[in-house]
Amino acid sequence: MRRSHRILLATAASLVLAAGAAHAADIGQIKVAKGSVTVERGGQSLAAALGTRLQQGDVVRTGADGSVGITMSDNSLLSAGPNSELALDQYSFDPTTNDGRFDTKLSKGTLAVVSGRIAKESPKAMTVHTPGVTLGVRGTEFVVSADDGRSAR
Repeated sequence: MRRSHRILLATAASLVLAAGAAHAADIGQIKVAKGSVTVERGGQSLAAALGTRLQQGDVVRTGADGSVGITMSDNSLLSAGPNSELALDQYSFDPTTNDGRFDTKLSKGTLAVVSGRIAKESPKAMTVHTPGVTLGVRGTEFVVSADDGRSAR
């Protein structure tokens, strides 16, 4: 009987650790999703909805009728408008020290940002790349627009 308790405890501990590891991979979540919004993760396109958890490496896309609002774990707020593509390339955040790194790429569309604790702690720790320029976040709020370079034919 004791052995079965140990096995049960070990199994429960493994499940808790696995759940914690999965939660640790979450870097933010979708707070608003209107129209067509998808998240590309690991080569799969997932329909994004309110509460969808985001991970480093995700690409968030909005359709012609879409818009999305994202809250990151450092309280950065991102809002992408229609026909946008936003890659969450690099993200790390220590909530105790506010140290971290946040690099995104806006390939097309529009993005409004209210920076969170990472940029407030170290202004050089947050960047937004576009096809034409890389923005180093020095303030707390900004809007950027990107054209993917493809013209309509």
